[in-house]
Amino acid sequence: MTYVVTESCIRCKYTDCVDVCPVDCFREGPNFLVIDPEECIDCTLCVAECPVEAIYAEDDVPADQHQFIALNAELSKKWKPIVERKDALPDASDWAKVKDKLGELQR
Repeated sequence: MTYVVTESCIRCKYTDCVDVCPVDCFREGPNFLVIDPEECIDCTLCVAECPVEAIYAEDDVPADQHQFIALNAELSKKWKPIVERKDALPDASDWAKVKDKLGELQR
């Protein structure tokens, strides 16, 4: 099993999760992070670090977020690893509680 970054991360991109990942499985896009399912070791450390609660165990991803399982797998092959914490996007707090952000995802 792997962990999955879901919609809440879009346009926020808090990277607190990156700091605690022991295997550097996060990948960075313009306004979103994903987890490489081939690298994730199911350690759970990232879940508690996410301030917008965007990370779920694959089996626990909410039904309306299931497309993010495939999206994490797809984008993790294209995006570069992120191994150090960075500042969140400048307007992250404005986007933190917004729903239905998939259309905002920049690939």
